[in-house]
Amino acid sequence: MKRILLIEDETPIAEMLQAYLEQAQFAVTWDAGEGNVLDVFLRCRPDLVLLDLMLPDNDGLDLLQQIRKYGSCPIIILTARGSVPDRLEGLQRGADDYISKPFDPDEVVARVQAVLRRSAYLEDSEVIRLGRLIVDYTARTVALYDQQIVLTPRDWNLLAFLVRHPNQCFSRLHLLDHVWGIDYDGGDRAVDASIKRIRQSLQDWPTSEGEIQTIRGTGYMLHVK
Repeated sequence: MKRILLIEDETPIAEMLQAYLEQAQFAVTWDAGEGNVLDVFLRCRPDLVLLDLMLPDNDGLDLLQQIRKYGSCPIIILTARGSVPDRLEGLQRGADDYISKPFDPDEVVARVQAVLRRSAYLEDSEVIRLGRLIVDYTARTVALYDQQIVLTPRDWNLLAFLVRHPNQCFSRLHLLDHVWGIDYDGGDRAVDASIKRIRQSLQDWPTSEGEIQTIRGTGYMLHVK
């Protein structure tokens, strides 16, 4: 059973969503956004987070960014702040989807199911194709325009991680933990150097299909269309 962490301060909305999600066979943990929500996330280790941006004790976008430092699970934003700049900022900080209030709870359940299916596909796929870029996880190879690209083992691991988690922003520390390992005692500039090499190797990849973006003050994200 998939675990959903629902972070929502409006009790009627939270109770309605919890009922619909549990009817759809999800295990739901509800937090009202009061106090240290990050601790709840770390204890819960959910498969997906439903996050309201307007919380009493936390800024939703800041919380989104904090969660992204510790986990790569899908995050869907729920909020009345539905302007284009708000949506773009949420997506740039690592959200996977954006649902504006008021919403139909059936639509929320459908979006949750769709995002989880997409996430499962990325985790289970042995080969991922992003336009002309092909990443083969079994052979540990990368090809662009059917021409193999030679990467160092570390650069391969970093690109492979980003490809499995498109449109999610990760801090340098997060990438160090997941790619270099928690025992790595070098500086986080190793991430910058690796990203630079990967970008050079992928310089012929059309930006209309994807690109590694620098999110100022946060980290890096593989943005795909």
